Amino acid sequence: MSASDTRALVLILVAAAMTFATRAAPFVLFGRKRGAPPFVVYLGTYLPPAIMAMLVVYALRGVDPLVFPHGIPELIAVAVVVILHLWKREFLLSIFGGTAVYMILLRILAP
Repeated sequence: MSASDTRALVLILVAAAMTFATRAAPFVLFGRKRGAPPFVVYLGTYLPPAIMAMLVVYALRGVDPLVFPHGIPELIAVAVVVILHLWKREFLLSIFGGTAVYMILLRILAP
């Protein structure tokens, strides 16, 4: 096994261990008998929508309405995400549906 293979194996093992640790941490910290502290419940309630809002701002930061296609694919994709989410209340469906529509529109409207 070469040095690069060993390094890759070590990186994979470290990533797997950290993933397992982050998944197991809530069960170790809070257990099944006692509930999560109010601050953690608060974060669980308000952090996901805040992160989604930041992602929308980040994704739309480079849209130039003065250059073709004038942000039309982005606006349609955002509308699809909102409609799908209000209809089905499924985050993954909303994200994948909006992404698919955006990619299709980019292919259609590509100069």
